[in-house]
Amino acid sequence: MTSSSSSAAEKKIKLEIWKKVLIVLLVAFMIFVLIYLNNHESNQYILKTLELEGSVKDGNALFKTNCVGCHGITARGLVGPDLHSITQSFNDKEIIKQVTGGLTPPMPSFEIDPQNMANLLKYLHSLD
Repeated sequence: MTSSSSSAAEKKIKLEIWKKVLIVLLVAFMIFVLIYLNNHESNQYILKTLELEGSVKDGNALFKTNCVGCHGITARGLVGPDLHSITQSFNDKEIIKQVTGGLTPPMPSFEIDPQNMANLLKYLHSLD
C-alpha cells in the first residue's frame, strides 16, 4: 500500500508543478503581448508624428505653455536642461520618447497629439 500511496503522492506533486509552470508561462506570454502592443502603438505614434510637417510658431506657443517652467522662456534651461542644439544630441524618435514618456525625472510625460509633437520638434530644430 505504501508504494501506491507514494505513487499517488508523486503524481499529485507532478500535477501541481505542471500547473505552476503553466501559470508562469501564461503570465510571461501575457506580459510579452502587452509589451509588444504598447511598443507597436508607440511606434505608430512616432511614425505618424514624423510624417507631419510641423510649425515653428505653433511649436513655440506649445513650448511656452508647457515647457518654460523647467526649460526657461528662452529654452536655456532652469530645472531642465538647455534645449539649444538638443536635436544634434538626440534624434527625433528619442526626443518624442522623452517628451511622451518623461524618461528622465523630474520630467513629466505629456500626452500630445502627433501634430503638436511635430510642431514641438520643428521648434526644437529651430533652436540649433
